Amino acid sequence: MITVDLRSDTVTKPTAGMLEAMFNARVGDDVFGEDESINELEQKAAAIFGMEAGIYCPSGTMTNQIAIKCFTQPLDELIADQTAHVYRYEGGGIAFNSGVSTRLLNGYRGILTPEMIEPEINAENIHYPHTSLVVLENTVNKGGGSCYTLDQIKPIAGLCKAKGLKLHLDGARIFNALAHTGDQAADYGRYFDGISVCLSKGLGAPVGSVLLADKDTIKYARRIRKVLGGGMRQAGFLAAAGIYALDHHVERLKIDHAHAQILAEALSNSSAVTNVLPAETNIVLFDTVEPADAILKKLAAQGINALSTDKHRIRFVLHLDVHPEQVEHVVKAVGSLM
Repeated sequence: MITVDLRSDTVTKPTAGMLEAMFNARVGDDVFGEDESINELEQKAAAIFGMEAGIYCPSGTMTNQIAIKCFTQPLDELIADQTAHVYRYEGGGIAFNSGVSTRLLNGYRGILTPEMIEPEINAENIHYPHTSLVVLENTVNKGGGSCYTLDQIKPIAGLCKAKGLKLHLDGARIFNALAHTGDQAADYGRYFDGISVCLSKGLGAPVGSVLLADKDTIKYARRIRKVLGGGMRQAGFLAAAGIYALDHHVERLKIDHAHAQILAEALSNSSAVTNVLPAETNIVLFDTVEPADAILKKLAAQGINALSTDKHRIRFVLHLDVHPEQVEHVVKAVGSLM
């Protein structure tokens, strides 16, 4: 039986070329700043996005939480969409790590605008938390891989600058967004104070994310990473996978997007499906007539593994370990659901 894992783009295995790069990595003690592969990865990622410096961490949750700690003080408040990963899926870390409250907005598929943000910036008043940070997510996981364009980001950055707020990007799937919009990564550094770039999703590395910012912020971020237990030693074996991913796996993201379009079209023609969100990138969200758990069991019986995100909503995520014959298998399975 053909098997297909569509639960997440985090399930990928290193490719043969990536494994070779890992085995040949130049390593040292990163806490001492001596791991050549980690230093190369941090510098490479920073250059790609037009930022001064970077810090490699075990996860995107850590890079996001470090950024929030860097850009806020206790009793502050950050603004984010109500679907934001930093709020929903990082274990309450905003409050626990930074002592910061969260103002949640209702963007369209997770996409915020200056008009939504500006009225939620608190006036200076001892009764209110101090608004200090806006967090955007690109692509938006809960929005079905929806994307910000740079034209949408620019006015938000302008508002933040005018109001004295920091602007952080949870760029867990930022390269998917760039593949869709055609925007240039190097332009992002002009608008964000911090950017978190995940290497273990669509890019296929086994571990790791990089936080990008100016040199002073990254210097402080290293202190916070140490406190959180994120200081690693000879982690260059993992960093080498990230370097390989940046060199070889960015352009191929368009293949995942094409596969997502094929599945979205098949789902839209299924009588078992009531709605399919626009599949801009590698995530397909769809609503089902039957409860999602019932549909997932039918798919599992045909070797297809996926996840529900609500009682009647299922998520398919495409990635580099899903090949054309597997996509064809899913299309046939979807056609047989009802």
